Amino acid sequence: MNLNATMLGQAISFVIFVWLCMKYVWPPLTALIEQRQREIADGLIHTENAAKELDIAKANGAKVLEDAKKSASELVEQGNKRRAQIIEDAHAEGEKEKARLVAQGQAELESERNRIRQELRAEMSDMVIETAQKLINRNLDTDANRDLVNKLITEM
Repeated sequence: MNLNATMLGQAISFVIFVWLCMKYVWPPLTALIEQRQREIADGLIHTENAAKELDIAKANGAKVLEDAKKSASELVEQGNKRRAQIIEDAHAEGEKEKARLVAQGQAELESERNRIRQELRAEMSDMVIETAQKLINRNLDTDANRDLVNKLITEM
């Protein structure tokens, strides 16, 4: 009987052990397993959400990059147009300045011509008067000499 009693004792001990495990050990283990399953499921959901957000971010990034390229292209085009306009304005301004300088030079040239003409007329008048004085001194006919001097002055 000893063997049966020992086996029975072992069976009872095993049943008590199983009952104790089921009563005190199993519920916390089950709770831990369920909590870990929830964490894994939440992690998987977060991973899926992160993957979706990553796809959305990639799409948005591509759109932002495309918009930035388009904006940069527009800025370059505006810069080229502005550069062309500045060159055109500078060319027009240069032409105006050139015309102004040419006109100023022509005016100065004409002024110088007139001044030289006046000097020559004055010099010529002095020579005519000097010649007239010599003639008058040689000829006493002053009326004829005056007519001659007046004629010479009017011809100049």
